[in-house]
Amino acid sequence: MTDTSAATAAPIRRKSAFRSFVARLNASTWIGLIIVGALVAMAIFAPLLATHAPARQNIMAQLAEPGAQYILGADQFGRDIWSRLLFGARYSLTIGFFAIMIALVVGSLIGMIAGYLGGRIDILLMQVMDVVLAFPALILGLALVALMGATLTNIIIAIAFTATPAFARIARAGVIMQRDREYVQACQAMGFSGPRILFRHILPAILPEVMVMGSLWMATAVRTEASLAFIGLGLAPPTPTWGGMVRDGFDNILSAFHMAIIPSLAILLLVLAFNLIGDGLRDAIDPRLKDAS
Repeated sequence: MTDTSAATAAPIRRKSAFRSFVARLNASTWIGLIIVGALVAMAIFAPLLATHAPARQNIMAQLAEPGAQYILGADQFGRDIWSRLLFGARYSLTIGFFAIMIALVVGSLIGMIAGYLGGRIDILLMQVMDVVLAFPALILGLALVALMGATLTNIIIAIAFTATPAFARIARAGVIMQRDREYVQACQAMGFSGPRILFRHILPAILPEVMVMGSLWMATAVRTEASLAFIGLGLAPPTPTWGGMVRDGFDNILSAFHMAIIPSLAILLLVLAFNLIGDGLRDAIDPRLKDAS
């Protein structure tokens, strides 16, 4: 095969593999993707979709029920719940995305180094990860946010810190499975450096599993952020957050139950969507897991 034909065949193989992967996605995965896509679009276009300013108060509309003026009703300060829900989606998605991306990169790097080098470095790094993993994610996140302060950056760092060990463990397991295979041994015999072998040859083999873990942990990140906001360690008012809205609704559950139900359903829908995506990606990557379940 000539160089030109080889260069032409490579994109075709990648395109064929991508189509084959997409064909294996089940209906629930597409439902999850549609839900997440819709919520992302709502968050992006929140200024256009909102009917009121999210922080604008109207004392005359306190605890107003859903109606023509307030689509989903108003809270105890007369603020529009629909508008606050839209802008709150921005914070939930932003915190979840950046926290998991940081955890994915840092955790995968730690796991890859530990799995490839082995020995004392492996033991040391994974013992540190095990210590972090021993604490419940919510409790550890609560302690970190309380220590550093409830700012957007600190909440992202706290959630990322709690999620890092999970990515380290799955990356390490994948590297251990790959490092003794013939193609890795061939790369070592050719004198390739460790970083080149890890990032150019082993990483593509373990990346699908890491991405599945990322989609599943996005749901955990959203729940953790909402939980922190619910107990008062989220972004400071009047910043709209879904967890904060649930807390406000809980205080008025008897007089205006819609205040708590609506943001709770939004959290439930987003978490469910990420779980559907993660499960579908897992089945598409390795259909044998679906048959075994």
